[in-house]
Amino acid sequence: MNSGDTAWMLASTALVLVMIVPGLALFYGGLVRSKNVLSTVMHSFIVLCLVTVIWVLFGYSLAFGPDRGGVIGSLDWAGLSGVGAQPHPLYGATIPHGVFMLFQLMLAALTPALITGAFAERIRFSAVLLFTSLWSIFIYAPLAHWIWGGGWLSKMGGLDFAGGAVVHISAGASALACALAVGRRRGWRTDYMPPHNLPFVLLGTGLLWFGWFGFNGGSARGANAVAMGALIATQVAAAASALSWMTVEWMHRGKPTVLGVASGAVAGLAAVTGAAGYIGPMWAMVIGIVAGGLCYFAIVWKGRIGYDDALDVVGIHGIGGIIGVLATGFVASKGLNPAAADGLFFGNPAQVGVQSITVVAVALYAFVGTYVILKLVDGSMGLRITPEQEATGLDLSQHNERAYS
Repeated sequence: MNSGDTAWMLASTALVLVMIVPGLALFYGGLVRSKNVLSTVMHSFIVLCLVTVIWVLFGYSLAFGPDRGGVIGSLDWAGLSGVGAQPHPLYGATIPHGVFMLFQLMLAALTPALITGAFAERIRFSAVLLFTSLWSIFIYAPLAHWIWGGGWLSKMGGLDFAGGAVVHISAGASALACALAVGRRRGWRTDYMPPHNLPFVLLGTGLLWFGWFGFNGGSARGANAVAMGALIATQVAAAASALSWMTVEWMHRGKPTVLGVASGAVAGLAAVTGAAGYIGPMWAMVIGIVAGGLCYFAIVWKGRIGYDDALDVVGIHGIGGIIGVLATGFVASKGLNPAAADGLFFGNPAQVGVQSITVVAVALYAFVGTYVILKLVDGSMGLRITPEQEATGLDLSQHNERAYS
């Protein structure tokens, strides 16, 4: 084992925790109306708690345990049996297996926390608990195994450095299913629903950006040159995407906005996640510029298409993730990361096809599986609060609390 690699992974784990609470909680909390801020913040906290318990009991084993048919892991590591201080050769030869498990726990918790933005302001709290539990077991664990745990996509050569597909595409596709299954908020077409606290949004964005260094850098599984490259790519893509979004919005709407810059930064971070350890800084800049523009218009088109993804999980994380995973097929370089494959621009056109299959497989499985889970939850307890509760707000109707007196 290597103490430097272990220390970096422990620090990266803590950084990703900061992304969830308080980073994502503040980011989402600022975006909703004041009557729903506590319920929105609560979603991030309770998802972290739920996924932690599931991960320890059997989630980690399903995602990363010994392969069963390329689809799922076995239950050999249930209860973290055999997951301790000794390294596992597949998951980091220089770090304890338990450290890798803990790092992956944070990614497993972040993903359903992202999804909660799609059904914000209108879902029962009890439905969130059941949905998160089922989604973590039946959607996240198989997807993580397919790509990172020795499953069929990894055997095919699919590349996803830190979660462009496993985290962001799956969250975006699932968010679309949530928006369709739960339905629109009351007054979505007619009422103005601005963010109630933009300083919260900016603070949350800053904490997300800060934590993303652990998210992407920790996926190198050590303090090494790949981690360095991933951090550089992360910073460059986020900055380029924020500037790109701001410019496009300025040209399209006449003024740049604080919300636009924050959203652009997060879009760039989501886009670079799948590619960060495989690309140089100039390609990271290109990915960021493309993500800023395309994610902006994905949100503009949302209103025309007519689905109510309340906090734009589809447009930012789904589209951003697709951009990054597809870009990997063009610009990945084994010269930067020997564990990767070269992309089209480095002499390997087949990688574009592999990455395209990865995108389609993850998005389709996540969307269909999530929709089925939502229908089961709706049939068992109901997804939506009543119109009266929605008018009152989830803070009072679900938690009997107010954020502001």
